[in-house]
Amino acid sequence: MFSTAAVDYLNFHAYLWFLGAACKPSAIPNFLCFCLQGLGANGIRLTMESALTARDRVGVQDFVLLENFTSEAAFIENLRKRFKENLIYTYIGSVLVSVNPYKELEIYTKQNMERYRGVSFYEVSPHLYAIADNSYRSLRTERKDQCILISGESGAGKTEATKKILQYYAVTCPASQQVETVKDRLLQSNPVLEAFGNAKTLRNDNSSRFGKYMDVQFDYRGAPVGGHILNYLLEKSRVVHQNHGERNFHIFYQLLEGGEEDLLRRLGLEKNPQQYHYLVKGHCARVSSINDKNEWKIMRRALSVIGFNDSEVEDLLSIVASVLHLGNVQFAADEQGNAQVTTENQIKYLARLVSPLNLEQAAYARDALAKAVYGRTFSWLVNKVNKSLAYKASCRSTTVLGLLDIYGFEVFQHNSFEQFCINYCNEKLQQLFIELTLKSEQEEYESEGIAWEPVQYFNNKIICDLVEEKFKGIISILDEECLRPGDATDTTFLEKLEETVKNHPHFLTHKLADQKTRKSLGREEFRLSHYAGDVTYSVAGFLDKNNDLLFRNLKETMCNSENPIINQCFDRTELTDKKRPETAATQFKNSLAKLMEILMSKEPSYIRCMKPNDAKQADRFDEVLIRHQVKYLGLMENLRVRRAGFAYRRKYEVFLQRYKSLCPETWPTWDGRPYDGVAVLVKHLGYKPEEYKMGRTKIFIRFPKTLFATEDALEVRKQSLATKMQATWRGFYRRKKFLTMKRSAIAIQSWWRGTLGRRKAAKRKWAVETIRRFIKGFIYRNHPRCPENEYFLDYIRFSFLMNLKRNLPKNVLDKSWPTPPPSLCEASQLLRRLCMQNMVWTYCKRISPEWKQQLEQKVIASEIFKGKKDNYPQSVPRLFINTRLGEEEINTKVLQALENEALKYAVPVVKYDRKGYKARARQLLLTQSSAIVVEESKIKQRIDYSNLTGISVSSLSDNLFVLHVHCVDNKQKGDVVLQSDHVIETLTKAAILANKINNININQGSIKFTVGQGKEGIIDFISGSELLIAKAKNGHLTVVAPRLNSR
Repeated sequence: MFSTAAVDYLNFHAYLWFLGAACKPSAIPNFLCFCLQGLGANGIRLTMESALTARDRVGVQDFVLLENFTSEAAFIENLRKRFKENLIYTYIGSVLVSVNPYKELEIYTKQNMERYRGVSFYEVSPHLYAIADNSYRSLRTERKDQCILISGESGAGKTEATKKILQYYAVTCPASQQVETVKDRLLQSNPVLEAFGNAKTLRNDNSSRFGKYMDVQFDYRGAPVGGHILNYLLEKSRVVHQNHGERNFHIFYQLLEGGEEDLLRRLGLEKNPQQYHYLVKGHCARVSSINDKNEWKIMRRALSVIGFNDSEVEDLLSIVASVLHLGNVQFAADEQGNAQVTTENQIKYLARLVSPLNLEQAAYARDALAKAVYGRTFSWLVNKVNKSLAYKASCRSTTVLGLLDIYGFEVFQHNSFEQFCINYCNEKLQQLFIELTLKSEQEEYESEGIAWEPVQYFNNKIICDLVEEKFKGIISILDEECLRPGDATDTTFLEKLEETVKNHPHFLTHKLADQKTRKSLGREEFRLSHYAGDVTYSVAGFLDKNNDLLFRNLKETMCNSENPIINQCFDRTELTDKKRPETAATQFKNSLAKLMEILMSKEPSYIRCMKPNDAKQADRFDEVLIRHQVKYLGLMENLRVRRAGFAYRRKYEVFLQRYKSLCPETWPTWDGRPYDGVAVLVKHLGYKPEEYKMGRTKIFIRFPKTLFATEDALEVRKQSLATKMQATWRGFYRRKKFLTMKRSAIAIQSWWRGTLGRRKAAKRKWAVETIRRFIKGFIYRNHPRCPENEYFLDYIRFSFLMNLKRNLPKNVLDKSWPTPPPSLCEASQLLRRLCMQNMVWTYCKRISPEWKQQLEQKVIASEIFKGKKDNYPQSVPRLFINTRLGEEEINTKVLQALENEALKYAVPVVKYDRKGYKARARQLLLTQSSAIVVEESKIKQRIDYSNLTGISVSSLSDNLFVLHVHCVDNKQKGDVVLQSDHVIETLTKAAILANKINNININQGSIKFTVGQGKEGIIDFISGSELLIAKAKNGHLTVVAPRLNSR
């Protein structure tokens, strides 16, 4: 049976349609197509209603469906449940609440992007991509400008959300070469602006220290073709001061860490950030979680993509370096108390510019200049990016989608001018949000013909007026105090506030507070009751930060700079303009007013970002911190406004399609109007009149519990429907499979029978033709080759060759060879010779050098003795060895007497005296040049090979041989008669070494040899039964030897 989740995944209304078709088999293919169309990119589409069945475990996907919507605890508990399951996105109506997971989640892949592409808002689970796609589709279909407002505390993930949205558009929007360039520049503008506008704070390693509004322009095809960026309230004070644990803007550290040695040398910088006064105040110049070197590479590459040339990059980095050098300028007071520059390696002319200022004024002027240079350079950088993103086509029929990444409500231990401006901005955005939310709700009610019920909510216009009202507002009073003559201070500003707005219910100071409240307020502080809660501000520095003045002579110096970027940032018209520049607060108020106009002209979408803990740890949910953010983001107020009317609304077609199975009258199909079908359905379900309203195109359900009860009833109904569906599908599937198999079997049988018949007929025809040709060839076999006998002859030849292939000789000694037909006799001889050559070549190739030498000696022995000496055959299977005597068997004196002569062969022999033929044991040593007869330690006779005239041996099986020596003087004793057990081996080696192969004489009967000067001896050889050697009566040496072979 299908599981509940599986039914949901199949898009439940699809199989309701199938069952509504009375489960006819003919309807099943259409049903499958309908199901597949209902699936997302990954095969799963989980609607908001189908997720309600798991609400106890993972909460509800839309806070509007919370039963106890007024309870902050219930709100936070729903957030906790979803966060625990890695579900970081939740809706409040059309508002997306995002919780930073502080870890990578596999929900931003291209597959997920395709899943959300072109899908109705509530058909998929809550996601950033759903907001992005909904805004994009509204922009395309309604041709109305859109904007997405992203807000939240530092570290909540606002900047990352902006990046993800831009990446979504880069992947899913239509593309061309020009569009790809714009996409790249839009994406690469982020690393550049983050480098110059982001910094590490206590709450976030990559905190945006400016507000950013980006417009992305789309053409008529929906492709991004341009863009424009507005920046708000850059935190310039960070350039000169950072709190403990915080850093200056990223670009300073990236330049020092990643800059090339040559670049740093040109800029006069060192790699150590500890050397620069503006970089050490936070005491954390290097952070393990930030890779400045890698970020530097990304930033440099992004500058190239945006369109910066090398000269512009050099000029820009020169300004960054100059700010660092400026921070290292130190002052000391002279005798008159005026400031003088004390650092030798810094700009000397600054002494003239700051004179006659005191030390405090000089330091103020230095820091003011650094802030002004950096702030204006940042504005120039934004303008440069805007030029590269500008849409240059003449046709202006484009629509715009804006992305607002702006700071959320801030409440610190010490709140100053910056927090005042930021919270004022959030008040304006909250005001806009409430107005637009109520407006959209009211418009929907009116379009559906449902009476609008006034919603009670906190209207924060009273707080906005307290800040921005002309003449009476805090900004007006601050400007008046900055401009008035006399000694204006932060204290006089606070006194003026107490005098002017003392009766305002949302304003309080130490002086105006009661005794109990006074304990929590300092004398230089005032408290505003914002929509998100009370915030206490310190007035210290309000006037200086609001004035943001730069001395005239410093402006003149900047106007004379040779750096082209500085020349653009400091216009000479400022020197001649007598009008006092607007204060920082007024500038911010005016730019905020323009932003409100921009947002009011567009259709807004909202993303509220939250962080689960301050430690940036994954899977940790800090309930106190979450409650703090829920309050300051105004989420409960948002939910209350959204739930003031009806919690759930859907079009009649969608509602009827999902729940029609719960009513017999609407099941399986409803043929009337959807309005009438829904009316019948809710009547059957027992809805009470106060629980719902019927609009023109939608049904409105007031209470979530009504929807939950309906969904639970559907969950029960699914089981029976799933069982019926399963049974019907199995029957249809099996019958369809059987019929398909039957048709296939018949077709295969028919084809196979035909194939077998054709094969059999073809085989018979071939056999007849083959036999006929064979018989005819046999008849004409003795004729010259002709068409009648060519097949037979070819067959005979083929048969011989195949037989030869199977019966080739196995080795060189195998003389077998098949008998060839007459026509192949010559070819057979050639093949036989080739085969023998190949076997010989193969055999020779495998022979080792030692075996080769052995064979060569055996061949020589064969040439000398084969068929001539009886005991030769017995020597053939015995291997010749290198020597029969080892060096240890030869006397050392003999070896010493040989000196450098290499001993090639040694064998024990028996020598027969020349006179009495007495047998004496001797050793025969063969060297490269001579044969030596040795008796123990004495060399008895040395025979040079040059004096060796021949070697005689009998043809019988005896082992005697005679070395014939040429006697040139009395030194030679005559021929030598020797006997060796290895006569064949000994004589072969002697013949090779003496090169006397042809001088070996094999005699029959007798051998004559020289005994001395002019004397001869004779050896008679007689065949007998056994070997016998003795001196005969006639004085000859008689040798009786058995005959082993008959020649």
